[in-house]
Amino acid sequence: MRLVDRQTVARAIVAVVLTAAFAAQTVAALRPHVPLLIISTAASLAVEGFLSRWQRDMVTVLAKLHADLTVRHVLRDLLLVVGLLRLGGQDRETQYAPLVAGLLVFYALHCAIQAVSVLVRRTRTLPVVTRNIDASALRLSPAPPVLLRRPGHRLLVFGLPSTAGLLATAASGATEYAALGIALSLGLALMGLCDLLPRLLPSRRPAGEQEVLDWFDAWLAEYRPTVGLYFSGGVSSAYQANMWLEPLAGLDGRPLIVLRERFMVHKLAPTDIPVVCLPRVADLMRLEHSTLQVLIHPSNSGKTSQVLRIPTIKHTFVNHGESDKLSSCNPYAKAYDEVWVAGPAARERYALAEVGVEDKDVVETGRPQLDAVRPYAGPPTGPYTTVLYAPTWEGWDGNPGNTSVIEAGENLVRALLADPAVRLLYKPHPLTGSVDARAGAADLRIREVIRAANRERAGQRPARGGELALRTAELDRLTADSCRPGADHVERMMLQTAPRPGRAEEVARATAAWEEAFWASLPEGEHQIVTAERPVLYSCFNRADLLVSDVSSVIGDFLASGKPYAVANTSGLAEDAFRTAFPTASAATVLTPDAAGVPRLLDAVRHPERDELRAARAELKLRLLGPADPPSQMRFNKAVQDLCSAARTHRGRMAARLTAEIPGQRGTLLDRHRA
Repeated sequence: MRLVDRQTVARAIVAVVLTAAFAAQTVAALRPHVPLLIISTAASLAVEGFLSRWQRDMVTVLAKLHADLTVRHVLRDLLLVVGLLRLGGQDRETQYAPLVAGLLVFYALHCAIQAVSVLVRRTRTLPVVTRNIDASALRLSPAPPVLLRRPGHRLLVFGLPSTAGLLATAASGATEYAALGIALSLGLALMGLCDLLPRLLPSRRPAGEQEVLDWFDAWLAEYRPTVGLYFSGGVSSAYQANMWLEPLAGLDGRPLIVLRERFMVHKLAPTDIPVVCLPRVADLMRLEHSTLQVLIHPSNSGKTSQVLRIPTIKHTFVNHGESDKLSSCNPYAKAYDEVWVAGPAARERYALAEVGVEDKDVVETGRPQLDAVRPYAGPPTGPYTTVLYAPTWEGWDGNPGNTSVIEAGENLVRALLADPAVRLLYKPHPLTGSVDARAGAADLRIREVIRAANRERAGQRPARGGELALRTAELDRLTADSCRPGADHVERMMLQTAPRPGRAEEVARATAAWEEAFWASLPEGEHQIVTAERPVLYSCFNRADLLVSDVSSVIGDFLASGKPYAVANTSGLAEDAFRTAFPTASAATVLTPDAAGVPRLLDAVRHPERDELRAARAELKLRLLGPADPPSQMRFNKAVQDLCSAARTHRGRMAARLTAEIPGQRGTLLDRHRA
């Protein structure tokens, strides 16, 4: 059975069990039948725990069906009360009346906690979120405990004693158990309410909105940023910004990172650069009056147009990767002052696309982040040839040639695994399956094929697993404030009263040590499915002897190594037409969807004398990435300084026009603007 079917079946089973449990509880309460009432209630509680721990997607689905955890918990307790009343008869209704009243008071307290928690959250939602900036003046405090912020989890935990007490009373007939359970739930609810209410006092609140904005303006005036990275995107897109953090940190001047989504503050990788998140457009416009001269954009988003309205800042598009796909020469790029590309190939791509980007606005800067990619050191020397299969995702346009996962993925993987001397690293794109469900299903099937191959090739794990645990603990400690889900709207990073200079270098060293320990901890021939945040793509590059990919930016980046690579052709074009349409495949072995060329490809990798594309790769590397001298970081820095100079000149002209006397009238444009 396919893995995707197993997941669907698991969810269906959970839904059926939960529905059956409530149906059985209803029957048991109306009959009444004590054993069935106890069993069905316990079963529904067990399913609740399973849902909250392993099936959180189902929790969201049930909430959309108006059957969220609060509704389910109220129904569960209501059926228990009905069962008790049916068991006791009319002579015990008065005995149960205080218990019902206590249960109602508990639910009233639950609603009160929810209302107060919303008020507390609103007071703690600041207009500006920061990292690596001393925000102690804003009187920040830790967020309330998780149970006081999540109504579903809170009701499940706080209401568990009352539910257990009602069950015990149903089993024994002694009302003391229900009274004790309800009393415990009431006590927990009162403690939670007492924890939240003082946070509404003026002395416990953080700074107000205007005070925060005044503080932000003062910080901008003191820090005087010159160049910034602007980024907006979804949860899975953080990698697009993270790849530019190190080049940004190596620039001359005072860099700044500008984000638009609060959650992105956590998804950003460790860095020493000051980070500000400005969710509202009105607050974003405050950058117009700052010393910021250049904003670098690694991606296009709906919110990009908002910052492009600032006339005092020059904007440049660097993209998060370059390929022959149409998305790499998007017409939106003409909205920027300049477009920075890696090498001559991208310049030619924009000229051929005719999307409105003028050649004078295209600047070649190389790819400074590729310094981490080690150069080709010869054919594989060990018993295994390591192959990295890194397909891209299906894209938005429905082009069948975008990704090889659907039509060729399984064939490629099976052909590679058929060679006993191959070790496969499979790293799918994070967005695989987000548009086309067929891609997601194929991805899951590929993973199952790899797991099956590993079961047949069981290897002895090295004795360095302990070192990996130590390296992981050290890296987790250093990155504890980043790449984690946000606990509250006032991000934890703002509680750091002072930046930590040198932290990024410390994290880089710890990451390098972790990567060495990770690869050393694996059996020599074990295939890997790489989907976690670590190891990163470039680390996989350094371990691979060969790349198999699609037409994507992965190819251009891998060319920095000089190693052989192959491109899957699922476009339907003949090989010659395919190479013409996609120049990045000109130095690649082109594989058809049936993966028939895999054995010949592996033979060329293992025997360099049969590698006929080595010279072509070197030539293509120069066209895609530009010359190695001067280094990319130096060219990137020069482009920044040149654009900063242009921004300063532009500001000077604007100021001169504003302060010039209007012919035939008294005053200046600035005076008229102020009036």
